[in-house]
Amino acid sequence: MPGSSIGECFRVSTFGESHGPAIGCVIDGCPPGLALVEADIQGDLDRRRPGRSRHTTQRQEADQVEILSGVFEGYTTGTPIGLLIRNTDQRSQDYGKIKDTFRPGHADYTYLQKYGRRDYRGGGRSSARETATRVAAGAVARKFLRERLGVEITAWLAQMGPIRARSFVREEIGRNPFFCPDAAVAEEMAAFLDALRKEGDSIGARVDARVGGMPVGLGEPVFDRLEADIAKAMMSINAVKAVAVGDGFGVVEQRGSEHGDALTPQGFASNHAGGVLGGISSGQDLTLSVAIKPTSSIRIPRQSIDLHGEPLEVVTTGRHDPCVGIRAVPIVEAMLALVIMDHWLRQRAQNGDVHPPLPPIPASR
Repeated sequence: MPGSSIGECFRVSTFGESHGPAIGCVIDGCPPGLALVEADIQGDLDRRRPGRSRHTTQRQEADQVEILSGVFEGYTTGTPIGLLIRNTDQRSQDYGKIKDTFRPGHADYTYLQKYGRRDYRGGGRSSARETATRVAAGAVARKFLRERLGVEITAWLAQMGPIRARSFVREEIGRNPFFCPDAAVAEEMAAFLDALRKEGDSIGARVDARVGGMPVGLGEPVFDRLEADIAKAMMSINAVKAVAVGDGFGVVEQRGSEHGDALTPQGFASNHAGGVLGGISSGQDLTLSVAIKPTSSIRIPRQSIDLHGEPLEVVTTGRHDPCVGIRAVPIVEAMLALVIMDHWLRQRAQNGDVHPPLPPIPASR
C-alpha cells in the first residue's frame, strides 16, 4: 500500500492495523547524537492513549513504545529508528455484526471499492489507532526541535460543538481531560459530553495550535510551501475536514489594508498570515486551526446497505470516542513536529551556507 510515508529528509513510514498484533513506524533521517529513550516518547503517547477518562473510548491500551533500532547507548545513531507499539486490548468480535455492511461516515465502502477486500475490525489500516505511531515519531522530532532550536509546539481543544474556550491559560491545557485552556469551559464540555453519550450521538470539534520559536526560511515558494505540507499532514489525520492557517476563512472579510502584516524595526505589527509568507516561515508564531468531524461510530440507527446492495439499518456498538477531537490534540502537535523537522533539515541541506542580510525580525508585538 503506497501512501504510508511522510517527509523527505525526516521520513516516517507507519505500519499496522487497529486489531493486528502491533502498530509501529520507521523514522529515517533523524540526525545522530540526540539523547533518546522510551520515556522521551511515552509522555506524548500517554496523552493520546484511549481510556484516560470517561469522555474517550474505553479501549484499554497501554501504548507502551519499544525502540527497536537507531539508538545506541542512549543516543540516536543516524540510522533508521524503529518504534513498536503492541495492541493488547482488541475486541474483534465487536465488529462481527458489521463485516458485511457499510457504516455511514466510515471508509468501509470506499476501502472495499478500492482494494476489493477490507479489514472490518475497527477499520483496519484506516483506523485512528494508527495515529499512535505518528505521535511516537512526532515525539522524536519534537524533542530535537525543542532542545536544538528552541521550538515549542502547543495545541489545544478550542471548541467542542457549540462550546468555545473563552480564555487561554496555557497551564490549564494539561490539567483537564479535554486539553482545554479554559477550566470553566472544560467543565461545560464534560456535562455536554455526558448528555451526548446517553443519546448515543457524537460531536465535532476544533483544535487550535501555535508554534513558537520558529526559524525563518522553512518551506519552499511553490509546491512545497510550508503551509501546504502542514495542511496535507493535518488532512491526513482521521476525521479532519478543514485546516486554516493564520486568520483562515476570516481573510474573506478582510481588506488588504487590514490583513497585510506590517514590518517595523521593532517587529511585525500583526500576524494575520499565521507565520508564513509566500510559503516560507517568517519567524513569527505559526498558528492554525483544524476542524474535526463528529465520530462516525454512533448508536443511533442510520440507513445503509449490505454487500449485496440491499437496504438495512446500522447501529454501531463497541467502544468509541463521542468526540475524536479530544485525542486529536497530541496528534496535531505530532504532525506539526514532523513537518517542521523535515523542512528544517531540507533548509539546512540546501541553504546551510546562506547568510541572511537582515537579522530575524521580532515576532508580533
